[in-house]
Amino acid sequence: MNKRELAEAMAEAADISQAAAVRALDGMVAAVTKALQDGESVSIVGFGTFLVRDRAARTGRNPKTGETIQIAASKAPAFKAGKALKDALN
Repeated sequence: MNKRELAEAMAEAADISQAAAVRALDGMVAAVTKALQDGESVSIVGFGTFLVRDRAARTGRNPKTGETIQIAASKAPAFKAGKALKDALN
């Protein structure tokens, strides 16, 4: 499912226009992005939690040359599924 299909499903489920659903989806994505940039997590009860995980600096290997390289520390977005979502899949 891509963004357009998700917006269509949201519009149908909420009985709103597709344009309104796209604006709502864009707003949700922007709000989650802003919260993660600020170092906060976003919890949606029954669905899951969006959070930021720190990745430590490490050494890696260039697969083409075999040369050892340093990989800098970074932050990565992560999603932890909630119990209700997990139960819906099983």
